[in-house]
Formats: sequence, C-alpha cells, structure tokens
Amino acid sequence: MYELLRPLLFALDAETAHRLTLYGLGVAHRSGLGRFVAVPPDDVPVTAFGIRFPNPVGLAAGLDKNADHLDALGALGFGFVEVGTVTPRPQPGNDRPRMFRLPAHEAVINRMGFNNAGVDALVRNVQRSGYRGVLGINIGKNKDTPNEKAVDDYLFCLERVYPHAGYVTVNISSPNTQGLRDLQQEATLRRFIETLREAQERLGSQAGARKPMLLKIAPDLAEAELDAIAEVLLAAGVDGVICTNTTIDRTAVAGDPHGGEAGGLSGKPLCERSTAVVRGMRARLQGRVAIVGVGGILEGSDAAEKLDAGAALVQLYSGLVYRGPQLVAECVNEIRRQRGAADAR
Repeated sequence: MYELLRPLLFALDAETAHRLTLYGLGVAHRSGLGRFVAVPPDDVPVTAFGIRFPNPVGLAAGLDKNADHLDALGALGFGFVEVGTVTPRPQPGNDRPRMFRLPAHEAVINRMGFNNAGVDALVRNVQRSGYRGVLGINIGKNKDTPNEKAVDDYLFCLERVYPHAGYVTVNISSPNTQGLRDLQQEATLRRFIETLREAQERLGSQAGARKPMLLKIAPDLAEAELDAIAEVLLAAGVDGVICTNTTIDRTAVAGDPHGGEAGGLSGKPLCERSTAVVRGMRARLQGRVAIVGVGGILEGSDAAEKLDAGAALVQLYSGLVYRGPQLVAECVNEIRRQRGAADAR
C-alpha cells in the first residue's frame, strides 16, 4: 500500500507529507483497517536494561514528538516506541522549511529544533492512549535555556514523564538546538549525568519501580570523545546508550540539491558510521551498558548488522520514509532468520 502512496507523498514537501502520513495512520487504525497498512510480525523476544521487548525493532524519537499517534504507531509491529523529544515548555521549533528529502541518497535532513507541545501535553496524550507496549520518552531542553541551567530542564521533564515511561532517553545530541552537543563534553557530561542519575534513583524509590535511563549520542564524535563518554556511562551506571543521532557531515550527499541544508542528516548515508559507533561502544562498554543502534536502517540486513555489531535493540525512522511500515516486519523477520541460522550451526 505504501508503495502506491509514496509518489503522492513525495510530491508534497517533507513536513506536510509527514503530518498527513501520521493522520492517515490514525484514521486507518481507528477504522480497523490497520491490517492494510502493516502486518505485525511474530515475536522475537529480547531483554535489555531489565525490560522484556517482544522484538528488538523500535521506533526512534522524532517521528511522534507529542505522543499524538501512539496507538496507531504501536499497532505497526514495533517492539517498542519512543516519543519526543519533549521539552518543559511548548516551543515552535525552527522556521519552515525545516525537513528535506534527498531521494537519490535515501536520506533526510531536518532542522526541526525540538518543536513540541511541552511535556504536560505529552503526558496527557500518553495517559489517554491505549498503547500498552514498551514506551520510551525522549527528553530535552528548551531552546532559550542556557547550557549552565540545562540540567534543570531535563530534571523537570524526567520527573513528569517518569511514571508514564518504560524508559527515559536523555537527548543531548541533536544538532538543531544551538550548543546542545556541548553537553557531551566529558566534565560537563559527568556532572550532568550524575545529577540525573540521582534523580532517577530517587524517583524509582518513590514510585517503587526503577525506570531505565538512556543517553543518546551523536555520530560525529572523535574516538577520544567516545572514550570519555564510555567512562562516564560506566562510572555513573547509566542503563543504556543510543548510537546515534543524526550527523552534520555532508560528505556523502555533496552535490545534492538539498545537500547543503543546515540540520541533521539521517538515512542511508548514516548507516555505516552509526554501526561503527555501535561496534566501538561495544568494545568500550564490555556488555555493562546496553546499546541501541539507530541510523540508516533501510532493509532487514541493516538491522541485523547493527545487532551483530553489538546493539541489543535497533530503531527506525528515516527508513520508514522510503520503505513504509513494511520495514518493521522485514527487519524483525530478518533478525529471526539470522538467529535461526546461527542456532542451527
């Protein structure tokens, strides 16, 4: 079905097509027509950071920033869904146009800028939702909050989403909020993470249930910076790391009509680099911190490759733009096939 609709969607600007696609998924779900959109795969269970997932293929943050479409997205067969990034206060994000498709490269550039309705609106949407799968909530800071006070924004969001999340992701790696990636520097990150970890344990004690906390990192870090981040993750006892966010490197799309647009590049050009970061972090973390691999998954073999590189879970986003919801089942089925082949050897 998506193959028929894609030319029509690609005739629209990327953000309008994004909005219409989500609206259409919601209509199909509410009308009981979801089987014509995607057939959920059989389970391939996996456990990571203390949570059992029905399969290791999840939806990355950014597609449903406010959890407006949680029920419809949850019905597509994902093993987990991550919503956000959400900030304490509503903000419009950057000026439009701010999302661009690069079809020749199966890529997307976005500079959305954490556009969202605020954490309280997201929480209300989650509470109204009938989704009962594993839910990740991705948190960030408002654009006008200076970095020296950024931890206050993350604490504000953490406290509000904690009762409603299966896990919480701390996003300090988007290239579309000025200065945000500076929080990845070792000394700053150490203080930042220690503060959030203290809050995580306090909230877990109060709720009687500890929720995992993950850190989402950029693909553009040097090896020494990745070494430092790994040390902080291990020292602080962070539950997981998501490798990676979008890249600011334009080498792979040089010459494309939209290749020079500001923002983060995702899709196929990111695949190799994000998998390399997964592989490197596996060596650094030695199985003590779970890894989620995301970036450039456009077919089942891409997802399986990230698991082979050391990821426990993977996430999709830009691949859905080019392949549609069928990509979810394709990834799960390829993972099942490869695991079956490995078990048979």
